[in-house]
Amino acid sequence: MNIKAAVDFILGLGPSVMLPIIMTIFGMVLGQGFKKSFRAGLTIGIGFVGINLVIGLLMGALGPAAQALVESMGLQLDVLDVGWPIGAAISFGTPVAPLLIPLVLILNVILLAINFTKTMDVDIWNYWHFIFSASVAYYASNNMVLALAVGCLTAMVIFKLADWTAPVLEHHFGLPGVSLPHTETVGFAPLMYALNRIEDKIPGFNKLHANPETLQKKFGLFGEPLMMGLILGILMAILGRYNLKGILTLGIEMAAVLVLLPRMVALLMEGLIPISEGAREFIAKKFPGKEVYIGLDAAIVIGHPAGMAVALVMVPITIFMAVILPYNRMLPFADLAVLPFIVIWATAVSKGNIIRGIINSIASMAIVFFIATNLADLATTMGRAVGFQFPEGASMISGIDLGAHIVPWIILKLLDFKNPQMIMVGAVCAVLYGGLWFWVRNDIRKQYSKEMGLEEAEAK
Repeated sequence: MNIKAAVDFILGLGPSVMLPIIMTIFGMVLGQGFKKSFRAGLTIGIGFVGINLVIGLLMGALGPAAQALVESMGLQLDVLDVGWPIGAAISFGTPVAPLLIPLVLILNVILLAINFTKTMDVDIWNYWHFIFSASVAYYASNNMVLALAVGCLTAMVIFKLADWTAPVLEHHFGLPGVSLPHTETVGFAPLMYALNRIEDKIPGFNKLHANPETLQKKFGLFGEPLMMGLILGILMAILGRYNLKGILTLGIEMAAVLVLLPRMVALLMEGLIPISEGAREFIAKKFPGKEVYIGLDAAIVIGHPAGMAVALVMVPITIFMAVILPYNRMLPFADLAVLPFIVIWATAVSKGNIIRGIINSIASMAIVFFIATNLADLATTMGRAVGFQFPEGASMISGIDLGAHIVPWIILKLLDFKNPQMIMVGAVCAVLYGGLWFWVRNDIRKQYSKEMGLEEAEAK
C-alpha cells in the first residue's frame, strides 16, 4: 500500500472512528490501562458523533436560510464562495496532501520533543488547512519543496498560537488540557486581542457588558441560550422571506443547536478528561515541569452561546459588507454557515461580550473578504487542476473559510518572488501581525491571572 492509499484510508475512516483508536493507544501509552483508555476513547468518539450531528443540523438549517437571504437581495459578484468542503476536497486532491500529512505529524512530534510547542495535534482531518497553504504555494511556484516548507511553517506558527490561547480554552470554554490548532480560527487571536485592548480604552464602550450570563440576569427567560437561538433563528428566516412554517422551524432548530451543542461537548470532555489527566501525570513523572495540550477541532467550542449569537447576527451583516466593501469580489454563499467558526476569537477575547464580539467580527470579516478575493485566482487554478466541477455560471471560486487563512496568506506573499510589491506587502503584514502578537502576548495571562493562580505566585 503506497503512502497516498494509506493516507486516504485513514482519512476515510473519519474522526469518529479514528479518534477512539488514537485515544485508546494514547491512553495505554500513558499507563491508563486498556479498559479505562478504551472507554475514554469510545466516549470521545461518541462525543464527536454528537457534535457533528448538531453541526449538521446547524449547516443544514442556517446554510439555506443565509443563501435565501443572498438571493432575496439579488447580489451579483464574479467570485463564488463554494464552501469549505470544496476547499478541503480540492486540497486533499492535490499532489501535496499525501506528503504533507505524515510530514506534519513527524514535525509535531519533533517540536514537542524539543519544547517548541505543547500541542499534540490529533485533529488529522483538519490538516487540510496546512495542505491548502502548501497547495496554494505549489500552484503559485510549481515548487514542491517550497510548498512543503510553507505547509510546515504554517503548522509551526499555528501550534504556537494554539499554545498561547490554551488558557482561554480551559478558563473560558471549560476545556482543560485542550488547544485549538485550527488555522482559520486561531490565526485571528492576536488581532482580536489587539482590538480588545483598544476597546478597553474607549470610555463608555468599555463599560458595556452583554455576555450571556448578564443577559440572562437582566432578561430572564429571554436571555437564555435557547431563547436567543429561537429569536435569532426566527429573524434570520424572516429576512430570508420564509413562510410561517419555515420561520418557526428555523427558530426551533437554532434553539436546539444552542442547547444541544454544549451538551455534546460535555460528553466529549467526559472521555477526554481521563486521557488529559493521564497525560499530565505521565509528563509530570517523566518530564517534570513539561505540559502537553491535545489539539482538537474548533468545532468543540462553537456551541458557546455568545459565539453562536454573534454568528447569527453576523449573517446579514456579512452579506451587507460584501456589497459595500470596494475591494471585495466574492459573493458569500456556501460558507455563511461556518460563521460560528470565524467569530470564535472575536467573541472569546472579551469573555463572551456580544457587543464586542459583533464589532470584532466585522473587522474579522473585512480581512476575510480581502484575502478571499486576493486568493480567488489561485483557488480557481487549484480547482481546475484537480477537476472540480464549477457551479453553473461560476468562473472563479473562493470561500469565507479560505479567506480566514491569515497566517498562510502572509507567508505566501513573503514568497511571491515574481512580484516584489507583494513581497513588500507580505513583509509589512508579517511585521504588523508579529508586532500585534508581541504587544498582546501577556494579555491572556493577565485576563485569567486569578484562575491560573498567577496573582498568588507573583505575590510570593
